[in-house]
Amino acid sequence: MAKREALIRVIDALHAEIAALKANDVVALERATADKLAGIETLALLGTGPAGPELRELADEANRLNETSRIYVNLMAANVRRRLQVLTGESGAGYRPTLAGAYA
Repeated sequence: MAKREALIRVIDALHAEIAALKANDVVALERATADKLAGIETLALLGTGPAGPELRELADEANRLNETSRIYVNLMAANVRRRLQVLTGESGAGYRPTLAGAYA
């Protein structure tokens, strides 16, 4: 498999990953993430070297999609944290001083 096809595989997997995140579909998320990692492993096996404009453009697209996926994951994690704080009765304040400072 050439680098171009491997990058396209990663891009397709990232699109599937984002769709799974939006739909809260854990099974599809696991599949898409496994496909993405397999594509990245294939790229690693193909080695590094000079990339032409087409490969750079595909790599940039993969980076943009990966950043989008990361943002979705971070938003979901923040929502889970907020829900857990509500369930446990915590105020949700981001910073709370500890008593350790009072003894110094």
